[in-house]
Amino acid sequence: MKKSLVYVLSAMVMVIISASFAFASPEAAAAAAAGTVDYTKAIIIGCSIIGAGLAIAFGTIGTGNGMGAGLNGATNAVGRNPEAQGKILLTMMVGLAMIESLAIYALVVALILLYANPLLKLIG
Repeated sequence: MKKSLVYVLSAMVMVIISASFAFASPEAAAAAAAGTVDYTKAIIIGCSIIGAGLAIAFGTIGTGNGMGAGLNGATNAVGRNPEAQGKILLTMMVGLAMIESLAIYALVVALILLYANPLLKLIG
């Protein structure tokens, strides 16, 4: 388990590092021909990709744990008191919808970092 996790994390890091240079390569090639190379945009894009990945990762890990705990509690409650299944189901669905909204917020943050990055607008 630990070995495969290390392989997956190292592959993710390699993709993130290479993606930042791949996105900035046309500007870097033009600047290299002029004699000056500025990697500011590549660094900002790389950090944005890392931030978007972390936002999605932590957002989905947290919501997954919350949903699992909620479903565990609901199934235990229905097992103990089957007559209250309707009320428990309704409360569980509302709770799951609230938990799922946190994952959607993480997705929105990741999409803002990737496609509407305010730092790229500052550097031009």
